[in-house]
Amino acid sequence: MAGDWIRKDMTQPYDRIAGQWAAMRVALRAQDRPLLERLLEGLPPGAEVLDLGCGTGRPNAEYIVARGYRVTGVDQSAAMLAKAREFLPGCDWIQAELDAVELSRGFSAVLCWDALFHLERARHGAVLTLAWRTLPPGGRLLFSTGGSAHPPFRDTMWGHEFFYDAHPPAEMVALTDATGFRVLAAEMVDPPTGGRDKGKLAILAEKL
Repeated sequence: MAGDWIRKDMTQPYDRIAGQWAAMRVALRAQDRPLLERLLEGLPPGAEVLDLGCGTGRPNAEYIVARGYRVTGVDQSAAMLAKAREFLPGCDWIQAELDAVELSRGFSAVLCWDALFHLERARHGAVLTLAWRTLPPGGRLLFSTGGSAHPPFRDTMWGHEFFYDAHPPAEMVALTDATGFRVLAAEMVDPPTGGRDKGKLAILAEKL
């Protein structure tokens, strides 16, 4: 089953490409910056932000820290977290599955960028619920998901296989609403090409 494949092996590809990923992914993309700024808008100095699927901490956690906030990052890959500790030693880094991490405190905002689609879609609701529980009323969640309707698939990056799955965009928006959020924005940051690139939807939501 897909879930068994992910739980046993999903971290291994990212462990194997951590060096290439760190060298490639260093700057925040122009189309992503306004959404990240909206996530952080109005937060007091020193507010704590949870980064689910943080990877190496670059560029998202690095940008958040530069704005004066504290970051706790969660990722399944030990090698990616080792890079994060090197780049941002003042942050808290936790190795755990996104829908099973145990957190001892709440956060003012939650980010889950380029990570949710590595879990089978049946687990996406649990990640949204975890984010909802850790946020105060009015707290914001920003996450990315697949940008088109498609079955689960596997693709390669630097010669290693990765699993991908996502609800169709309209269903993901509805699931976000049903979890107890109010969707503030649903933007296609990467349109699907009709081929290998299935596209990417960004959703910014506020806890009711």
